[in-house]
Amino acid sequence: MIFQGVGDGQPYPPHNLEDWSHLPPRMIRLDELITTKSTLDLQHLLAADSTFYGDIFCHVVEFRDQLYLEDGLHRALRAALAGRPFVHGRVLVVTAPSAR
Repeated sequence: MIFQGVGDGQPYPPHNLEDWSHLPPRMIRLDELITTKSTLDLQHLLAADSTFYGDIFCHVVEFRDQLYLEDGLHRALRAALAGRPFVHGRVLVVTAPSAR
């Protein structure tokens, strides 16, 4: 299996982060990621410029000691298809809201 799990949706609270550029990229093992999308448009994956626009790094949310691939599924799958067990990503740590 490529990923730790395949999810459909975000199990973490909204973070409302739009600009990820302040988070330094790091190497992330594919088998530690849980996807937040269960489908991918093959035209997007196979497009020559699919990694040209936007951030060149995957966006990953760490929540409750799990890593969720929020954006960049096509980049992660390209890495897997090329036989690379890692992908570069920016990781945002999100904590659970405190109970009141």
